[in-house]
Amino acid sequence: MAQVPDSTAADSALLKQIESQMQQNNMQPVPQQTRSGINVNPDIGVIGDFQGSYISRGKKNFNAYLNETELSLQAVVDPYARADFFLSFGRDPETGKYGVEVEEGYLTTLSLPARLQLKAGKFKEAVGRINPMHAHALPFIDLPNAYVNYFGDGLNDEGASLSWLLPTKKVYQELIFQVTSGLGESPIFNRGENNRLIYLGHLKNSFTLNDNATLEIGLTGITGPNDSSRATNLGAADITYKWKPVKLNTYKSLTWQSELYYSQANYTTTDSRNSFGLYSFLQYQLAKRWFLTGRYDYAEKPYDRSIVEQAYSLTTGWYATEFSKIELEGKTTDDTIGSRYYQAWLRWIFVIGAHGAHQY
Repeated sequence: MAQVPDSTAADSALLKQIESQMQQNNMQPVPQQTRSGINVNPDIGVIGDFQGSYISRGKKNFNAYLNETELSLQAVVDPYARADFFLSFGRDPETGKYGVEVEEGYLTTLSLPARLQLKAGKFKEAVGRINPMHAHALPFIDLPNAYVNYFGDGLNDEGASLSWLLPTKKVYQELIFQVTSGLGESPIFNRGENNRLIYLGHLKNSFTLNDNATLEIGLTGITGPNDSSRATNLGAADITYKWKPVKLNTYKSLTWQSELYYSQANYTTTDSRNSFGLYSFLQYQLAKRWFLTGRYDYAEKPYDRSIVEQAYSLTTGWYATEFSKIELEGKTTDDTIGSRYYQAWLRWIFVIGAHGAHQY
């Protein structure tokens, strides 16, 4: 009888060969995926502002509209600068038509020495507390009368801004100097055909009073050409007190904010017109999501200080989340050339996508 050949030795040799190949495969390094330190895609956000309004005078008393849509594009360019662009799709209140404009578009340095920072492009200038902020971030719907008389929709211009963080320890101090080309549409400044520019200086002082309260005081000076090719000078002061107790910071807070403006408009060598305006508001947080804001306005016309407006307004805000809020405002206004009238607004703000925090 023929013997069957023993395959044990062959199987053992094959097993050793397989184990050797597996060990070689395990020893090979796994390829690593490299990632860039800079995100090439900007943060994109959209803010919608829906409004309904009422005014007691005129033929058309009620209106409803999409007031503005803001598109933000923000990103770090490189280790030396970041870029911020805000496109506004706004509604013209006179015609009701919508248009688009670059509300802001600027570069900001990130690594200048000596606590310096340079900003260049189109930006909201450093006048007080309201002007640097976008309208949807304010605790009321309309703008104060004095602010509108001097700046219209806002002092927003093209140029350069240099800020210096002072080397103080107990007090936060920032000095800002800005040079801009001059607004095309402004109640007190004008973009001339010559080389005259608008110059602005602002000093911000912030104090920590205790764990629950802060105080900020700002001083601003502006000079620039007006529509008579002479200069208008404006001085402004702002004060903001914020109380937010650590133990109740989600449910209780109080903010008192005021701004004062004094303008000297020179039209001829013998014609110089001075005017004054202010607003002051108090905002109290009733509950986690409910806020109540009362505001007083006093405004003289820059071209005629005998025309005086005084207004009182009250705004109730429900802040559903950091991405949505609904506000209702009522206002009464009285001036020296007309009868008292009343206004009301309902505003719904929403945010989608990424949107950077506003100034404190």
